[in-house]
Amino acid sequence: MNMSDRSGVIRFAEAQASIPGPGGERAASVLRRGTLDVVLGLPVAPNQQTPHAQDEIYVVVRGRGVLIHDGKRDSFQSGDLLFVAAGCEHHYDDFTENLALWRIFYGPDGGEDQSKG
Repeated sequence: MNMSDRSGVIRFAEAQASIPGPGGERAASVLRRGTLDVVLGLPVAPNQQTPHAQDEIYVVVRGRGVLIHDGKRDSFQSGDLLFVAAGCEHHYDDFTENLALWRIFYGPDGGEDQSKG
C-alpha cells in the first residue's frame, strides 16, 4: 500500500520480507497517517523497550509470550490484542522465536484523554 493511498490492504508477507532492515532493524513501518503509526515487529531476545510518548496497541499475529508491564506479567498468544498506555514501561519476555506483532501508535503525546471514556 502506498502511504498516499486513502485505503488499501497492508500485506503481512510484504512487510515481513523487509525484515531485517539494512541496519538489522527488526521492524518495518507500513503506515503513517496523522498520529497513526503502524509497524510490523519481529522481536528478538532480549527485548528492550523504553516507554513511548503515545498510547499503543499490539496485535499478535503469531507466537506467544509474556508482556511485562506496569509491574505485571500477562501471557499472550496469537490473536490477542495488547494495550500499553503512553509512558508505561513494558517489554516482552519468554516469547517464541516466531513472534510477530503489528504495533500501532496513535493519539497525542501523553496518551488519550482519560476523562472522555
